[in-house]
Amino acid sequence: MNDKGSHTESARNVKFVGHSDQGGRPDGVQVMVNKGFAHVSHPFSGGWSLVDVRNPREPKAAGFIPCHPSSWALHLQSHEDLLLVVEEFNFYSVYNSEKAYYSKSADDITSADFGKRGTDYSAGLRVYDISKPGQPRPIGFMEVEGLGLHRVWWVGDRYAYASAFLDGYTDHILLVIDLKDPTHPVEAGRWWFPGMHKAGGEKPTWQGRFALHHALVAGDVAYGSWRDGGLIILDIKDKSAPQMIAHRNWSPPYAGGTHSALPLVDRNLLVVADESVQDIDKEPMKHTWIFDIRTLENPVSIATVPIPSDQDYVRKGGHFGPHNLWENRPDAYRSSDTIFATYQNAGMRVFDIRNQYRPEEIGYFVPTPPERSMDPRPATSKTILHTADIYVEPNGLIYLTDFNGGLTIVEWNGA
Repeated sequence: MNDKGSHTESARNVKFVGHSDQGGRPDGVQVMVNKGFAHVSHPFSGGWSLVDVRNPREPKAAGFIPCHPSSWALHLQSHEDLLLVVEEFNFYSVYNSEKAYYSKSADDITSADFGKRGTDYSAGLRVYDISKPGQPRPIGFMEVEGLGLHRVWWVGDRYAYASAFLDGYTDHILLVIDLKDPTHPVEAGRWWFPGMHKAGGEKPTWQGRFALHHALVAGDVAYGSWRDGGLIILDIKDKSAPQMIAHRNWSPPYAGGTHSALPLVDRNLLVVADESVQDIDKEPMKHTWIFDIRTLENPVSIATVPIPSDQDYVRKGGHFGPHNLWENRPDAYRSSDTIFATYQNAGMRVFDIRNQYRPEEIGYFVPTPPERSMDPRPATSKTILHTADIYVEPNGLIYLTDFNGGLTIVEWNGA
């Protein structure tokens, strides 16, 4: 199937609903849907956008909130009446290739390199009141000393969990944030892998980029994806002093880039995606793994999900492989059997893991390529699809972002 009028290159058990160029800023990373509005972060446009999706067949741009000129607001989280948006120095303004950004830690950069704090760049967590749909109102900001926050996990309780690049560390570590007073968030605790605290005299013992991308939390356990450092499971019962339960790293021999770890605690399973961070002709294929976590101290890899094969994605070029998993947010669609994932030039894929030892692909949606590029970096594929993030509503509506292709709304048929 190839229907450019419906933004559909190919599809199985998923149908196109609507599309938005996000007010002329079609670059997107994370998306949250709340009270009929999609909140979309941008990798290149320097801020985040609102899209009115109350009529999903005709989504309309509804606003843009910029950040400081040398910063990006790359990820966000919403629940009920609050929206959290991270702010960080824009690394793409320094690294003009993906290999340079992903292959090593940026510990040779300090916040002093970026101009005046609060004018040229910002670093921290911003809180918005979104009780009035489509009218976000800033109510709080937690500043951090360092380059800022990359990603945050928050589902409405007292604590948020962010990956933070703080002064004195080699890269992003875990920061626990207390939101008891959302107008004044404060640090509750932090954890880093031994060797990351260079200001404390520690020295790295690893190769590649060892850094927390983000952690998902279930109960008193955080499941962290540490890029080339693999999977780290933490006991966070004491927010001020998290403790490591287990560490598993399969890089090498595999190529690293661990990005998302989705706990399915009712089934004692963990789904872990390694992000494809370069074009497929420049790095090996990345995988999405299934772990058995019946014994948290000894997580065991038992399967991988199928590699998309409905067309020749290697020949297609660009990034081919996992980016993000739908994270089963408590106020949206939840399933421990059906996994939704973005696969960059392979669009969005749906996997059935009822048999955890033999996952099967049961659906997909591949949008048409973007019409133009927002990416200023010279060494990236400009008009190749890069489906990045996903939000799934309980009614089966799915919202997909792309680095250049705008917001695509589709519907899962529930095969």
